[in-house]
Amino acid sequence: SAEVGVPDGMKVDTQGRVFCVGSGGIWVFAPDGAHIGVIKCPEVPRNLAFGGPDFRTVYTTPGVSLYSFRVKTPGIRPY
Repeated sequence: SAEVGVPDGMKVDTQGRVFCVGSGGIWVFAPDGAHIGVIKCPEVPRNLAFGGPDFRTVYTTPGVSLYSFRVKTPGIRPY
């Protein structure tokens, strides 16, 4: 969501970290809930997904654009 303080899409990696779209970018939390950091984006993201053959590419869709970046730990497959 573009609204300040309102979280949007959430995904989890295989180490249990939560990636949540929110104010300022993609917020990352440890399995215990500790805030790890924020991945800044060129535009306000509205959702995200892990993908690619190894599920180590994160895709985010702010408005009409599509951005992607690589991570070290794969996301959990939705199927």
